[in-house]
Amino acid sequence: MRINDTELAVEVDGEGPAVLLVHGLGGTSNFYQVQADALAETHQVIRVDSAGAGRSEAREDISIATHADDLAAVLDALGVASAAVVGHSMGTLVVRALAARHPAKVSALALLGAVAEPADAGRQAQRDRAAVLREKGTAAVAPGVVANALSETTRRDKPEVAAFVRELIMRQDSEGYARNCEALAAATDPGPIAAALPLLLVTGDEDKVGPPAVSEALAAAHGNTTVEILPGVGHWTALEAASDVTGLLRKFL
Repeated sequence: MRINDTELAVEVDGEGPAVLLVHGLGGTSNFYQVQADALAETHQVIRVDSAGAGRSEAREDISIATHADDLAAVLDALGVASAAVVGHSMGTLVVRALAARHPAKVSALALLGAVAEPADAGRQAQRDRAAVLREKGTAAVAPGVVANALSETTRRDKPEVAAFVRELIMRQDSEGYARNCEALAAATDPGPIAAALPLLLVTGDEDKVGPPAVSEALAAAHGNTTVEILPGVGHWTALEAASDVTGLLRKFL
């Protein structure tokens, strides 16, 4: 689908109320395959590979804001007035920006492994990763993602999840991935989540990228939700705890 002068891979399955699934840094729409299959029984499920990720083209000016505007344009192109929106990792910043910039488009918000605006060290780490990607390619960063973002429990008991995460990273376009790392490095807080907007927060107790404290702070500021903390789960929430996340989303939606 041609969106804002960029070719984006968009998948639509099922019929019913719309739900938009937004992946994070290093991910693709396939991150949500288990949830998409389940939700398509009752919902119109929309998945987008963000600019520079997966099967979508990169553009020069990738940012949290441009990703949010792309999502709004996808909904417009599909004739969807509003959707429940699910975001993971960097995608939680994107969907929060979508709700802030296009509030009429978002009927409910679910955040998996929510991340905060990066601290200075985090910004530099993303810029460093971008440099490595450009010099050495995705093979140079994939082992670190698997080691640091998955829980020890997942790596030990679900090696197929670790293998899939490695494949997601390895299949990225190096330049597109680098530009998305730089987009995260430049990210700012999207602002408060409206108290009237239904909100679900899910994270893992071993998530070092989006630790429970981030979700708990968002919940406290929102004032009308709680945080679901999944034991033995790291940052790739929907893969590490696929059935739990599916059940929580079904109940929320």
